[in-house]
Order: sequence, then C-alpha cells, then structure tokens
Amino acid sequence: MRLDTDLKLDYADVLIRPKRSTLKSRKEVDLKRKYKFPHAKGTWTGVPLIAANMDGVATFSMMKALAKNKLMTALHKYHEVKDYKNIIPDFTFVTIGITEADEKKLEKISKIKKPRFICIDVANGYTESFVKFVKKIRKKYPDSVIMAGNVVTGEMTEELILAGADIVKVGIGPGTVCTTRIVAGVGYPQLSAVIECSDAAHGLKGLVCADGGCRTPGDVAKAFGAGADFVMMGGMFAGHDESEFPVIEEDGIKYIEHYGSSSREAMEKHNGGKAKYKASEGKRILIKYRGKVQNTVDEILGGLRSACTYVGAIRLKGLARRTTFIMVNRQLSPEIRD
Repeated sequence: MRLDTDLKLDYADVLIRPKRSTLKSRKEVDLKRKYKFPHAKGTWTGVPLIAANMDGVATFSMMKALAKNKLMTALHKYHEVKDYKNIIPDFTFVTIGITEADEKKLEKISKIKKPRFICIDVANGYTESFVKFVKKIRKKYPDSVIMAGNVVTGEMTEELILAGADIVKVGIGPGTVCTTRIVAGVGYPQLSAVIECSDAAHGLKGLVCADGGCRTPGDVAKAFGAGADFVMMGGMFAGHDESEFPVIEEDGIKYIEHYGSSSREAMEKHNGGKAKYKASEGKRILIKYRGKVQNTVDEILGGLRSACTYVGAIRLKGLARRTTFIMVNRQLSPEIRD
C-alpha cells in the first residue's frame, strides 16, 4: 500500500483568476485550433469540443448539428455498419472497443469510408491488452488519427502515445452518470488529471482530451485552462432532440433519458444483460428536455469566449498560458459545487 498525500483537484475546487486584457469584445476571440499529430499525417482545424461516445449523445443527428459549428462527435459503438457511409470525416471519430468483433467492424467500416479519426475506448486503459491493441490499430491504420483511453496519469499517457495514440483520453469517474468512484473506489480528480496528463503528452508532441466532469461552460474553460487540447462532454450534450431518444413526460415536465456506458441499462440494451462477474459502473438519470443542441452549443462557446476575454487570451490556444487557478472553499462557494 502507498499513500499519495499530494493535493488533487476537481473543476469545482478552483476558479480562473482574471487578468489584464486588451480585448474589446468577446467577438474578437478565436476558438478554432489547428493541430498536428505525433503519428497521423496532416492537420486538423476546428473547435476542439467533442460529443462523448455515449448512446443517446453521439448520434448521427448530433454529428451533423455539431459539424455545422466545426465541433466533433465520437460516434457511439452501436451504430450499424451501413450507416457509416454518412460520416463527416473531418469531424467524426469512429469508436471501437478492443475485442476481435470491434476490430472486424472497423475493417467493414473502412471498406465503406476510411475513417480519418478512430477512438479506441475502454473504461480501464491500464491493461497490457489495451496497449497492444493500440499498437495493432496504429499499424493497420497508419494515416488515421487515433484517440485512446481512458487513463488519468502521466506515465500511462506517455505509454499510449509511444504505442501509437495521437490523443489520449483522460478521465476515470468524473462523468455525470459514471459511478466508478463509488462502485470501485477508483478515480482521480479531473482537473489534476488533465494538468498532469497534458504535461506528459505535450512533452512527446501528443495531445489529450479531457473526458468527463464538465457540468457547465465554466468547467469547459477550466479544462482548456488546465492544458486540455480537446474537451469531451456527455451530460452537457444529452437531453436534446439530437439524442434520438424519446421525450418522457412526468407531471407535465418533459425529460430525456441519459445513462452511462457501463450502466445496467446500457448492458441490457446492447449486451443482453449484465454479466455476473461485472458491477454496474454507471447510472440512469432523466435530464430536462433541452430542445435543439444549438442552444447549448451557443452557451458553451459563449462561455469560452468570455473566459478568454477575462484573462486576455485572443485565441483559445492562449487560454492555458494565461490561466492562473485559485483554490476555493467549496463550503463558502455553493454556486460552483457539483
């Protein structure tokens, strides 16, 4: 047993301190980023926000709506192969797991339309089998941008980049409908994870995607301030028309279902039920119906522009350099509690 006594922080534990700014208006802020990758060829330019690869979030309808704003979608794993002919290559990740069936499905998709972006997604990115699979996919798809995760530590971030990942997905347990921290007692405060993993990745010219824990536009700004290159959101993009889930009405209020990828609901829907050796590490909630996702996109982008203006960052790229976090007493600051 080893006890790490260093202080680790979540988004709600900090605020961004304002600084002098020469910006006259939020309209002056440029939120687009241009990235090169350590392994894949070419560059990518867009707004580095991603809809999480969750059922009811990462649909083709969501992909189309977000692509209009130059945002990305990591399609969930359960779409039929024939539907991938409709992907928007520059703004869509094809998501797979690490089973033989996942690998074969990716081969079938590639015959229809070769994916530019591949997301290799598992709950636990610390296994040898996961690293080996990343190496295999890198060898088979040398020109594709590969995002792999999830992990929360610098050393594993480095290992995945060296194995062939261009982007490492960071986050264990921070999501709105994730219960890993409760069920397994495993996790890492998300702000500290992003800071440590981004530092490790950037030393190898790799990138990180902060996955989970963002409940407000301010949290998204904090993730970029911590060094994230991309930010992935599930709960913030759930509850919209684009989720393609039915609207549920209770006591005159409209809701849409949202559940974790490792929840009992997800396993029953897609895997024929929960295996006896597994524990459910997700939960189901109802989110108030939000209408079109464009309204939420506008709020998130507006919040990012505002954060950049407060610290004097004319581009999103400069937000991390201009960010100073201050710790807060959450008992005295109820407005930023989880």
